[in-house]
Amino acid sequence: MEAEFISATYFTMGLNLVFTFITLVISVVLLLGVDKILLKNIDLQNEIKKGNIAASIFASSIMLFIAIIVGMGIR
Repeated sequence: MEAEFISATYFTMGLNLVFTFITLVISVVLLLGVDKILLKNIDLQNEIKKGNIAASIFASSIMLFIAIIVGMGIR
């Protein structure tokens, strides 16, 4: 019984890691799409490299919201 429980736990943990990785990749790709389409005059990557904290907070909030939406859709 305990071996089955540990096996199920490892399977669930692995599945959650795969889900997390897929969500991360999708959110980064969509963030870059939002950057190219909606923010034509602002280069987020360049602004973050310059040290613009507002641009990094904006980019991370977009990634967070996209991850929430993708997470709801996958479940």
